[in-house]
This record gives sequence, C-alpha cells and structure tokens, in this order.
Amino acid sequence: MVQPITDYAEFLRDAKADVLRMAQLTGQEEQLRQEEYRLERSVEAEKKSVSESINYTIKKRTEALNASYDQEIGKGQERLKKARAKREKAKNQGIKERIAEETSELREENRELNLRLKTLFQKNHVPGICRGNWYYALFLPRWFGEYLRLLCTVLVCFLAVPYGTYLLIGQKKPLVLAAIYFVTVLVFGGLYVFVSNKTKIPHLEALRDGQMIRDQIHGNNKKIKVITHTIQKDRNDAVYDLQIYDDEIAQLEQELSVTASKKKDALNTFETVTKNIIADEITNNSKEKIESMEADLDVLKRRLKEVETARNEKCLYVTEHYEPYLGKEFLIPSKLDQLLEKIVSGSASNLSEAMDMCREVK
Repeated sequence: MVQPITDYAEFLRDAKADVLRMAQLTGQEEQLRQEEYRLERSVEAEKKSVSESINYTIKKRTEALNASYDQEIGKGQERLKKARAKREKAKNQGIKERIAEETSELREENRELNLRLKTLFQKNHVPGICRGNWYYALFLPRWFGEYLRLLCTVLVCFLAVPYGTYLLIGQKKPLVLAAIYFVTVLVFGGLYVFVSNKTKIPHLEALRDGQMIRDQIHGNNKKIKVITHTIQKDRNDAVYDLQIYDDEIAQLEQELSVTASKKKDALNTFETVTKNIIADEITNNSKEKIESMEADLDVLKRRLKEVETARNEKCLYVTEHYEPYLGKEFLIPSKLDQLLEKIVSGSASNLSEAMDMCREVK
C-alpha cells in the first residue's frame, strides 16, 4: 500500500539510491548472463573436443589394426599365389612330358615317314619344293586344310592382287581393271601351268606315292592332336606327382584362414573392449578440467539467480514505492537530482510542483 510522503527530500534521495541499485543489479545480471553464455560454450567446446579426440583416436587405431592384419594377409596371399603358380608350372611340365611320352611312337613314325618321302623324291629326282604343303594344296589337294589353302591362294592371286593394283594405280576405269585382271590371269595362270608341266606331269607317279606317305603322316598328326587334347582335358592331377605343391598350398590357405580369424577377433575385441578403454582414458584426462568448469558454471548460475531475484525485488519495490508518485518519466538519477534541487532550494513545495517546473525548463 502506498504510504504518504512526509519528507520529500528524503523520499527523492531514497528513490535515487534504489534506482541506482536497480541499475547496478541490472548491469550485474547482464554481465553474469554473458559470463554464463561464455562458460557454457567453453564447457560444450571442451566436451566436443574430448568427443572428437575419442573418435579420431579410435578411427586411427582401427585403421592401424586393419592395416597390420591386411599386410600379413597380403603377404600370405602373395605366397599362396606363387605356390599355385609353381604347381601350375609343374603340372604343365608334367602334361608336356606325358604328351611327349604318349606320342613318341607316332612322332618317331612321322620322322621315318618324312625320311622315306625325302628319299623317294631324291631317288626320282623330284624337286624339293614338291614336298611342301603349299605344293600339294595347289596341285594335288585331298584334305580340307589343303582345299582351304587352295582357296586362299586363288583369292589372293586373282582378287586381292589385281584389285589392290587397280586401287594403287588410281585410274577408276573398267578397261584398266579388265587389263589388270587379264595380266594377272596371264601371269599367275601361266606360272601355274609352267610349274605343273615341269613338276607334276613328269613326276606324277612319285608325287602320288608321296601323297600316300603324307596321308600316313596326316593320320598320325590327327592321332597326336587327339592324344594331346585328351591329356590337356584330363582333370586327374595324380599322375603328375603334385602332392608337395598341394601340401604347401593347403598350409598357406590354413595360415590365411587363421590370420583372417585373428583379425576378426582382434577387431571384435577392439570394438567391445579396447574402444571403451580408450574412450575412458581420454575422458578421464579432461574430466577434472570439465568438472571444474561445470562447478564454476553452477556457482555462476546460483549467483545469477541471486542477482536476478534481487533485481526483480528491487524493480517491484521501485514500481510500488516511487512510480505512483513520480511515474517512469522521473525514475532517472539525473531527473531525480533536478527534483531534489527544486525541493531543497524551496523552489517547489511538493513533487508535483517540482515535476511541473522541470517540464517547463524543457
């Protein structure tokens, strides 16, 4: 309840003191709030730094653990690769030796047949060129491969050569092309007839005897190919004595399996145990500092609460005891001084007169 004023000067002095105290408390409250904000940010930053340090350390330790085991696994895989390569090399060598062994009789027979063919041609004075595969393909073809060689020869001589010559000349005229073909047929056809007259006709009987020998060689070669293909497709490796390589490969595979299992166990242990230990160690290193900062923050919060309460009480007191008489307009230290000067000097007998006089000065 508002009390009547008995001493205006004392009233104004008390009002000024309370207004100044209210302003002081307001300033303290603002300062404490800023300090509270700064300290809260510092605590959050310290906690964030601890969390980042934990995550970084765990990441690095995990990467190092993986790298160590991966290095060992990589070495094991390289040794396993080399062991398998040695086994494959030994197997290929065994296949070659087996092929050579199982086809040795046929190859020896072919060698003897080639010798008979050479002797036959020498005895009958047949030119050595007639023993070649291309000669028999051109003049006495019998097998599919020889007919294919004959076809290729015809295409080259009577298509590729004349047409290629036509393109090189650059004269895009039908007569030029016809002339080139005429010359080509004349040259290659004449050459074919010439060779035939000089070799095939006079030595036909010897060439046919030679063809019979070639047939035997051809048959033996087919048998050699069949044997070779059969051996290469054979999945049974027991005949090549590869047990020593298989044992080494099995041992290396077992070592790799053990290393991989150790890696899995190590990572699991790190994830379930070591990681927590690392986190606790890093947290404990900063625990005292964070606790001290949080304690300071608690003290600051309590102080802020006290100042806030005191300011609220002072504001209510000023509002209740002075604002009804002076209003918000004169609840300022400088204006309270002006009112006090009017009262003390006797220029005004009460607050209303003093306030009116101050307003007139404006």
